[in-house]
Amino acid sequence: MTPDMLPGHPHFSYRGDALFAEDVRLGELARMHGTPLFVYSKAAMLSALAAYQRGFDGRDAQICYAMKANSSLGVLQVFARAGCGFDIVSGGELARVLAAGGEAQKVIFSGVGKTRDEMRQALAAGIGCFNVESEAELNVLSDVASAMQLRAPVSIRVNPDVDPKTHPYISTGLKDNKFGVAHDDALRVYRHAASLEGLRVAGIDCHIGSQITDAAPYLDAMDRVLDLVTAIEAAGIALAHIDFGGGLGIDYNHDTPPAADALWRQLLAKLDARGHGGKKLMIEPGRSLVGNAGVCLTEVLYLKPGGQKNFCIIDAAMNDLPRPALYQAFHAIVPVTLPDQDAPAAVEARYDVVGPVCESGDWIGRDRALRVAAGNCLAVMSAGAYCMSMASNYNTRGRAAEVLVDGSQAHLIRRRETVQDQMRQELLVTG
Repeated sequence: MTPDMLPGHPHFSYRGDALFAEDVRLGELARMHGTPLFVYSKAAMLSALAAYQRGFDGRDAQICYAMKANSSLGVLQVFARAGCGFDIVSGGELARVLAAGGEAQKVIFSGVGKTRDEMRQALAAGIGCFNVESEAELNVLSDVASAMQLRAPVSIRVNPDVDPKTHPYISTGLKDNKFGVAHDDALRVYRHAASLEGLRVAGIDCHIGSQITDAAPYLDAMDRVLDLVTAIEAAGIALAHIDFGGGLGIDYNHDTPPAADALWRQLLAKLDARGHGGKKLMIEPGRSLVGNAGVCLTEVLYLKPGGQKNFCIIDAAMNDLPRPALYQAFHAIVPVTLPDQDAPAAVEARYDVVGPVCESGDWIGRDRALRVAAGNCLAVMSAGAYCMSMASNYNTRGRAAEVLVDGSQAHLIRRRETVQDQMRQELLVTG
């Protein structure tokens, strides 16, 4: 095993037989903090962000990290200090942004089901824009803002009916998805928004899905959106910004998404050719900033040979790493310490890597070739996005600890959750 066998993870590499995150030995972190343990590379996050920054060099653009990918405060702090805004989908996420030092005016509030309380919270904080996803939401937001004697800045999320060629659960821009306003209805809805006293039309928004590995759907969606920009402005409604969402994929299993800077060179060329290059641009990357910046360390509990399958039972489970159970997703699984090839326990076999949760869906990897023994530590790669943020307490399992690595320094950014933490808000019936 050599560093070039960890595709997409330039900040994780083997030195001798030990796997490192930047300049920190992962095995030492596992011994110090226990497992399961999420470890993130700050350099990997900033390197991914830098590709977007290069792509927008010289442009009026705001990069808003889509924090649903990973909302841990230590991760948000990295992006806040780097000047990012944030794309949120709940009032709780807004509270996290502010706690991590983010600026409210750089916040975009997306999502199909904003409540009146969340609208009031966001308006009071002074967020930058609401991405509105239905005509009914426009009416409610206008009422809420008017009652506060404010005007809510809005962009309308338009559904361009473009196939992103990704998993159906993370496709968001087709006709039968719940998100956004239909392309054919958009002009009428914009006219309605412009008529409401509590709203100020600020821009237009589009997001077609996640883990997209081909530039073509982005180019198609941009054409559809720019057609609408022309029509909306011809109707006398000015649009100060265009928001093209996020969704760029990462390398999970030899995937080959375009580099962010290369993708945006293509998109900006089209934007300029269509005469809209002077508008402010907003984008909302999530997975592509954090996905390959994180790993989950886990201990092998038992090896269980079987007639049809061999099972490698680990202490991480579907509550820690939900993507395989939800999407049949692939995560590379590698040893934290390379095995001694001459040791008796170093015989390679093929295993289904599974967790201890009482569900047949609790698997992390299928049919993996591993040289492994009980007590060994494994690293589940590409675990920075949609793992901790989707983690649960199923089977009363505490959520994992998290560590942020910065060069040779390792910072604990989340303590391991205890059973007492889980039960703190629960009450027994008395009398």
